[in-house]
Amino acid sequence: MREIEYLFYLSPEMEDRLRVSAQKNQGEILEFVVQYEALFSGHWKPIVRYDTAHGFAHRDRMWPAGRVEKEPLSFDSYNLAFTHATLELKAHWAGYRNAYEQEMKK
Repeated sequence: MREIEYLFYLSPEMEDRLRVSAQKNQGEILEFVVQYEALFSGHWKPIVRYDTAHGFAHRDRMWPAGRVEKEPLSFDSYNLAFTHATLELKAHWAGYRNAYEQEMKK
């Protein structure tokens, strides 16, 4: 079994990042976490997390007041879900950050 773990910074200011962790065996992803985190007032806040906790691939979207929205993913394999999670967060992190910031102002 092989473990993958890294941080990937999304913004030049290094205030937005992906935290990636996965367990892999012979090319097959067995479990994973891909989490978008944003820096606010010196603290990293999880904003969106794709993972396989609870035995299924899903997306958790976190909000400033503590609310979490859980959405199951319907991919044929964890490999596809992992790839989707990584690409989706790299493409849409700025929109997630903006929505989180707007919610903080309420």
